[in-house]
Amino acid sequence: MIAIIDYGAGNLFSVQNALNYLEIPNIVTKNAEDLRKADKLILPGVGAFPDAMRMLSETGLIEVIKEEVQKKPLLGICLGMQMLFEKGYEFGETEGLGFIKGTVELMTPPGLVIPQIGWNKLEMNEDCKILEGLSDDSYVYFVHSYAAVCDSKNVAAYTDYGGKVPACVFSGNVYGCQFHPEKSGETGLRILKNFAEM
Repeated sequence: MIAIIDYGAGNLFSVQNALNYLEIPNIVTKNAEDLRKADKLILPGVGAFPDAMRMLSETGLIEVIKEEVQKKPLLGICLGMQMLFEKGYEFGETEGLGFIKGTVELMTPPGLVIPQIGWNKLEMNEDCKILEGLSDDSYVYFVHSYAAVCDSKNVAAYTDYGGKVPACVFSGNVYGCQFHPEKSGETGLRILKNFAEM
């Protein structure tokens, strides 16, 4: 069972629809006991970093998530991925969950507009279970203006948007996709299936 964490700032039901399509048992929940019982966790997110962290804090689930991630895989999607880092700099400085060392900063791609919206190619960097079976010809769907700044050892794949942008990150039991796997066709479904099968 995968628990999709409901804290009021997520693309919850598009993620759930993708899992349902794959026939992967799941639940959308804000209940701490559900998170403890789940085999894996997904932290979705759309919107602004400080608002999302505040809303997650207000659920009282942060400590539960920190406990559970020691025992089971967690996947952050889009803003949910950004929240995995130590700090974000959208509308000032905000503490993140601190699962992966690094920060989240405004993208400044020369000659390109932000947000980055649309399909872009993955460039594999480090072996990672979540990307098994994919190649450098895999395209996924992005919508974001901020990007992770972190050590390349934690980057499973980059995408090129006026420079190398971390697209998929990992550390221990924690995984993150800057793109939306639930909106990324067969490639995205493969990523969700890989996560479910860990």
